[in-house]
Amino acid sequence: MSAPTNTPTSAPTNAPTNAPAPGRLMATEIAQQPEVWAGLLGAGQQPITEVARAVRARRPRFVLLAARGTSDHAALYAKYLVETVLGLPAGLASPSSITAYEARMDLRDVLLIGISQSGGSPDLVQTLQAGREQGAITLAVTNNPGSPLAEACEYEVDVAAGPERAVAATKTYTAQLLALHLLIAHLADQPVQETARLPEWGETVLAHGDEVAALAGRYRFADRIVITGRGFSYPTAREAGLKLMETCYVSAQAFSGADLLHGPMALIDRQVPVLTVVPDGRGGAAMAPVVDRLEELGVDQLCVGSPAAVARAGRGIVLPEDVPETLTPLLEILPLQQLALHLAVGRGEDPDAPRGLKKVTGTV
Repeated sequence: MSAPTNTPTSAPTNAPTNAPAPGRLMATEIAQQPEVWAGLLGAGQQPITEVARAVRARRPRFVLLAARGTSDHAALYAKYLVETVLGLPAGLASPSSITAYEARMDLRDVLLIGISQSGGSPDLVQTLQAGREQGAITLAVTNNPGSPLAEACEYEVDVAAGPERAVAATKTYTAQLLALHLLIAHLADQPVQETARLPEWGETVLAHGDEVAALAGRYRFADRIVITGRGFSYPTAREAGLKLMETCYVSAQAFSGADLLHGPMALIDRQVPVLTVVPDGRGGAAMAPVVDRLEELGVDQLCVGSPAAVARAGRGIVLPEDVPETLTPLLEILPLQQLALHLAVGRGEDPDAPRGLKKVTGTV
């Protein structure tokens, strides 16, 4: 297996000669993800098992997930897991209902999970505090065990990704996905042996870095990009869109494949490239009518997915075979993170420091 290639391909011509290469931090953190997963699957898993055991004993009947930004896409992933693996209804919270409108809901028997890399967003902290007061079982999933969000909750899961210095979240996102996968599997009292190969699969996907860098050149001058997937791949599409917007300043709109067919397809023509996420599994199979329509329109497609889906699109990155569908989101996002990195650098930007953004956003 060749070594992962994550180094940016070029630098802005006006960069000082002694300045760090643009995207160096983001590239490093993308490459660290298999190692982060290995740690979480090792010593980091026992605390998650214990939290799951305690929460399961309280028999929640509904799961509500509160998050912002990248963490909101992890929450959407968890929603699919809760509904399909745990067999409970799940919803995404509206923090503004509590912070702006001062709503107080009856949350007895509700598991309220706050997901945040920093654990410092005031609106999430207030949402979890209010939820606890209204009878919810509260749980924080963060990369900062001592954070205000963790302190506001009864239970806490540390995603253990280590310091993340680039503004665009990469390793904390997939660490959240894995922590949520482990949590929900243990809540359902299901085995998690299938996760053991994740670090190996991750290294395999990251080894396509040179291919991704070459593909990025194709979209260097794109003004708009559409990303689409279904089921467990829909959160991947949304996270990829966010990464492209915050690092490349390109209008990147993400849609569920089903929603795309219900109207937004009208905005797509041959000048708008489409990134499709089509892995093996039911979500990938549900993308068939979307891919059919894109082919009819003669759209430029780049696919991350199964060998058959990539071959049909004509270009893309093939995912490892025999990966359970519930775990593919951890792998799908890797080449899309790399694409954002290489595209940003190719456009003369520094994805480590996007304009107008901070690492921690304090919404209220």
